[in-house]
Amino acid sequence: MDFFELTTDPIDITSVSRRVVPLECGATVTLDGYVRKFTKDRETLHLVYEAYEPMALKEGQKLIEQAKKDFEISHVAIVHRLGKLEIGETSIVISVAAPHRKAAFAACEWLIRELKRTVPIWKKEVFADGEVWVEGDAADIKTA
Repeated sequence: MDFFELTTDPIDITSVSRRVVPLECGATVTLDGYVRKFTKDRETLHLVYEAYEPMALKEGQKLIEQAKKDFEISHVAIVHRLGKLEIGETSIVISVAAPHRKAAFAACEWLIRELKRTVPIWKKEVFADGEVWVEGDAADIKTA
């Protein structure tokens, strides 16, 4: 039931979250990460996501396995979109099913933080006045 996928197609949030709902669970926490209009007072036109796909898939699976060891959760689904995304489009969905919601919330937060830190997926923010490659939650790595 666990999965980590990359896609260039729009993500159907409900179908991702429903793929991880087992009978023994009482909660599924789902993160819908989408493209926002402003970043640090700069107007965003669109984003572009790129990945080293074979390694991203491998690292994503490792994250799921680690989350299942560290948190009392049952199943994890992660789908990340690649390519050009417009304002309001979903870039990532993470769904965590667990017997109790507290573990599901904690695991979901950990997964997004670690994904940004360890999985080779890069984001280019295109603004009205330039563009920036962003690494994880950290500083810009390239400005144009």
